[in-house]
Amino acid sequence: MGRQSSPAAAARRMVVVVCAAMVVVAAAAQKYNAVYNFGDSITDTGNLCTNGKPSQITFTQPPYGETYFGSPTCRCSDGRVVVDFLASKFGLPFLPPSKSTSADFKKGANMAITGATAMDANFFRSLGLSDKIWNNGPISFQIQWFQQISSSVCGQSNNHSLTVLPPTQISKISDRVNSIRLGLAVSDCKSYLANSLFVFGEFGGNDYNAMLFGGYSADQASTYTPQIVDTISNGVEKLIAMGAVDVVVPGVLPIGCFPIYLTIYGTSSSSDYDSLGCLKKFNDLSTNHNNQLKTKISALQSKYKSARIMYADFYSGVYDMVRNPSNYGFSTVFETCCGSGGGKFNYNNNARCGMSGASACSNPASHLSWDGIHLTEAAYKQITDGWLNGPYCSPAILHS
Repeated sequence: MGRQSSPAAAARRMVVVVCAAMVVVAAAAQKYNAVYNFGDSITDTGNLCTNGKPSQITFTQPPYGETYFGSPTCRCSDGRVVVDFLASKFGLPFLPPSKSTSADFKKGANMAITGATAMDANFFRSLGLSDKIWNNGPISFQIQWFQQISSSVCGQSNNHSLTVLPPTQISKISDRVNSIRLGLAVSDCKSYLANSLFVFGEFGGNDYNAMLFGGYSADQASTYTPQIVDTISNGVEKLIAMGAVDVVVPGVLPIGCFPIYLTIYGTSSSSDYDSLGCLKKFNDLSTNHNNQLKTKISALQSKYKSARIMYADFYSGVYDMVRNPSNYGFSTVFETCCGSGGGKFNYNNNARCGMSGASACSNPASHLSWDGIHLTEAAYKQITDGWLNGPYCSPAILHS
C-alpha cells in the first residue's frame, strides 16, 4: 500500500486545484456581445473588397490567405489576423467589414481599412503628401462608419444611430449619450456596447509611412507625433461617449525590423543598426510614438475610471520575436516569406507578394514577416496570446 498523504498536504493540493480552477472559470466566463475593430491593413478583413476583389490590389491575389482560408480574403497575411483570433477566443464569428451591405453587425464589425491613417487628408495635403495616401479612411471616417452601422448594432427595427459629441463635452455626459430623442433607450444601447470589446488601432503607422516614403526624415516625422497621438486619444474618447468600456489601444510596430525598411533604407554603417540588426532611427520613431501614446492612455484611464482602457504593446511583442525567434517557432525574422529577390530580406518593391515574380515560402509559420510589410498568421496568433494574457497588454484583456 502506498504512503498516505497528510491532511495538511492534501489541503494544500486542494487549494492549488481550486485556485487553478478559479482562473480557468474566470477566463471562460469573460464574454463579449461583440468585437468592434478600427485600424489599417494590420487588421483589415476586407473593406476594400466588399464589391469584389480588385485585381490591381496585390493582397487580393494568391498566395494571400493560403494558410487558413485557402484563397485571398483581402487580409494582408497568409491567414488570420489579430481580430480573427480575438473573435474566436470569445466565441464570436469573424468580423465582417463595415462596408458590407449584407452583414449582421450585432456580433461585431471591422472598420479597419488598408491604408488608413490617424490624420485626415487635409493634414497630408498641408505637408505636400497627398500622393502618398492612396486610401482615405482616417479615424474620423471610421468612427462615422461605426455610427452608420449602429442601427444594426442596437436593433435594426428601431433604425436608430448613436451620436458622437465633441471631446470637450464628453466628460459632461459620462452616463448618457445625446440620442435619447431617438426613441431607443440609450441605456440599452450603451449597455450592449459596454459589454463589447473595442480595438482601436493600431493607428499612426501609415501616417509615418507617408512622411518617410515622401522624403521626410524620421526626426521630421516625429515632430508630428503629438498631433497623431492626440487624434488617437480623441477617437478613444468618442468611443467611450458612445458607450464603450473595454477598449484596447495598440501602439505601432518596430518598423526598423521590417524587410521593407531594411531593404529600402539599409546602409553600410553598422552604427545605424541595433544589436539585432534593426534600423535604429525607425524604431526610435516608433518608440517615441508609443511612449507618447502610453502617456495619453494613462491620462484617459485616470479620467474614465469606469472604462477599462488597455494599451496593447505591438512593439515589445514583435521585438521579442526578433530577439528570441526560436521561442515562437520562427527560423527567420528578417526574410520575407512571400516576396522575391532572395538575399537576407527577400523583398523587392517592384515584385511584392501577389505580383508577378513573387512566390511564397513553403512554411509561413516559420517566418515572422509574410510580405515584408505585414506579419504571418503564426505571428499574429502569438501577438494575440500576449494581449489576452499579458505581458503585451496593460492591463491584459482577460481578467477575473
